[in-house]
Amino acid sequence: MTPFDPIPALAGGVLIGLGAVILALFNGRVAGISGILGGLLDGERANLAWRAAFIAGLVGAGFLGLKLVSPDVMIAADWPILIIGGLLVGIGTRLGSGCTSGHGVCGMARGSIRSIAATAVYISVAVATVFVTRHLIGG
Repeated sequence: MTPFDPIPALAGGVLIGLGAVILALFNGRVAGISGILGGLLDGERANLAWRAAFIAGLVGAGFLGLKLVSPDVMIAADWPILIIGGLLVGIGTRLGSGCTSGHGVCGMARGSIRSIAATAVYISVAVATVFVTRHLIGG
């Protein structure tokens, strides 16, 4: 068990919120990552540049943040599992008509009932998953 340190989580939350606000103010768009990535993959020419920059910034900031906060951490990845997990998340975001960033950050801030319900489901499943893996199967 790792010790609880709220500072990285707080900093991450502030950066996510700030990114969502900046995108809304300067581009008039909701920072729903699945929608941004979906539009990038659809190849809409008019929106291609900002979508690509946003996704590249997400990935780059994640790696940069990891190296700044924990430079000694080695990323040991089981690539087939990561790819399968990523595909399952993508399917889930399509089934849920959005992702945690769109519903949990932007939708709830706008008071969307659908987003509040979706976020409640995400959180409930996360709590159940942690309970099962830690207490029932001993993960």
